[in-house]
Amino acid sequence: MSKKLFIETLGCAMNVRDSEHMIAELNQKESYEITENLEDADLIIINTCSVREKPVAKLFSEIGVFNKHKKPSAKIGVTGCTASHLGDEIIKRAPSVDFVLGARNVSKITEVVHKKHAVEVSTDFDESTYAFGEYRSNPYKAMVNISIGCDKSCTFCIVPATRGEEISIPSDLIVQEITKAVASGAKEVMLLGQNVNNYGRRFGSSEESCDFTQLLQKISKIEGLERIRFTSPHPLHMDDAFIQEFASNPKICKQIHVPLQSGSTSLLKAMKRGYTKENFLNRCEKIRTLCPEATISTDIIVGFPGESDADFEDTMDVLEKVRFEQMFSFKYSPRPHTEAAEFDNQIDSDVAGERLTRLQARHTEILDEIMDAQLGTVHQVYFDELKPNGRVSGRSDDGKLFFVQGSEELLGKIVDVKVTKTSRGALDGVLV
Repeated sequence: MSKKLFIETLGCAMNVRDSEHMIAELNQKESYEITENLEDADLIIINTCSVREKPVAKLFSEIGVFNKHKKPSAKIGVTGCTASHLGDEIIKRAPSVDFVLGARNVSKITEVVHKKHAVEVSTDFDESTYAFGEYRSNPYKAMVNISIGCDKSCTFCIVPATRGEEISIPSDLIVQEITKAVASGAKEVMLLGQNVNNYGRRFGSSEESCDFTQLLQKISKIEGLERIRFTSPHPLHMDDAFIQEFASNPKICKQIHVPLQSGSTSLLKAMKRGYTKENFLNRCEKIRTLCPEATISTDIIVGFPGESDADFEDTMDVLEKVRFEQMFSFKYSPRPHTEAAEFDNQIDSDVAGERLTRLQARHTEILDEIMDAQLGTVHQVYFDELKPNGRVSGRSDDGKLFFVQGSEELLGKIVDVKVTKTSRGALDGVLV
């Protein structure tokens, strides 16, 4: 008789993929099946994020709620980045937790589930050649890790402390995984890594020589694969060869995430980002020139220590020049194990909040202009999800979210859609 697994995933796409890996391992080796009902679960996993403060605070409240509502025999496990950086402190603060598994130790899930108060959080563990079982939450698209860890030393970021040094997964394993996904119905792949375009810098055990541009070319040869996406590239590694491949390869979706963080060259230096405002604008201009149809998204931190009014105006200037189609923006949040948390020129929260409000308000105006201009245009949309009220959703090549009236017959198909209604977050359309 199968056991029931309830899993809550917080944070980024890499966490979503880690959850899929744990589901696959537990399904194949322990006969667990997914349940959406907490009360039915024999095992509850909270897969955590620690990039900002709120998810960490949320963790302990979630543990309390889950412990209150779970059946007496059910186990609770905490995994992911918060598990990596807090380790056994989680069990000390919440003894109801049965095990703690770090973000670099996903393949050990079937071991720790049997060890009361097990703590496996080594960031030196290398699972880059481990063959996880097959599980995907959506059969029409696949997420595939191409590297683990991060070699950057951005002063605001906790990820290197939670995921360890960067190691690339051998290209033949990546191709094999994508080929399997395509054989079972996926036409689109999302390549995942902290800095995907730094791929090939270090391999765990192989002597392979392959950079990200070459990897994209290899993946493009997979028969039946129609769309390639990736996240997140780093501006520092966006050389001309990479941008040329992005622009000219018809299988690569024309949507690219270029994390700015700040428009101020002096703040970028304090952040240890490795590029200047001018470098960033040059790369975006190159993308726009070679691929005018591309959409560019970004990440921005407001209120980083030492940010002056002039520094913030530099960020606003980049927003005006690039006109990002999507922007993830946040107030700076001091994180443990980061240099910036110790900087003595922290910005007042109210000042940072006012700046963030202004940044987001201007971006909303830009986004309205971009989306309103889509009315009447036609896009090729890949449909991958059923929605309520007889609707189906999917994304265009350039990443815009679409909704149309339809049934499951549309799932897994790429269809021309004409935009009939616009909003900031999505577009409504009709089949052409």
